[in-house]
Amino acid sequence: MGRPRRPLLDRERITTTALQLIDEQGDFSVPRIARRLGAQTGSVYHRVDGRDGIVELLRERVASAIDVTTLDLRPWDTALEAWARSCRAAFAARPRTIPLLMTSPVRAPRVLEQYERAVALLRDAGFGADEVMPLLVALENPVLGSALDLAAPESMGELAQDTPTPLLAEALAAVGEGRADRAFEVGLTGFLDHARAMRAARA
Repeated sequence: MGRPRRPLLDRERITTTALQLIDEQGDFSVPRIARRLGAQTGSVYHRVDGRDGIVELLRERVASAIDVTTLDLRPWDTALEAWARSCRAAFAARPRTIPLLMTSPVRAPRVLEQYERAVALLRDAGFGADEVMPLLVALENPVLGSALDLAAPESMGELAQDTPTPLLAEALAAVGEGRADRAFEVGLTGFLDHARAMRAARA
């Protein structure tokens, strides 16, 4: 028999299978990936650095959808806003990966390079080294939270008749469509206004 045109296992197929399992079950394991691919668990370990290595492959796959050229825009706040929107869209496409990715340190080289560009953007804009990471984390929080929110039901609550909450009922009825998008705009605008004020204070 001739050799197969592509190997049974490679990092791309392992990553795709892990994503399928996350979409279906909310998590993955190396043995489940192996079973799905019809391979031995040891064969998967031979190609990736265990579960942590697969998490980093997932991180790179999700991050590959982020438009890093947004970080080349100027002025700095335009770049940061465009990058945030691109990040939100990338994570919103894979919301069930967020808990996995956010509970482990970043090791993926391509993702670290993207953060390096974001740090350079803020340093070039005049922010101090001690201000950069709080700003980036503060930006990530509404981005990732909103990406999860986009996958949530449009209504934030189911009101019980035996619990009188008339003001909440009025607010829920008045919000209309696009609640998640509107909430994201509030958070992003607040972040950018605060970052601009921080920069102005250093001037």
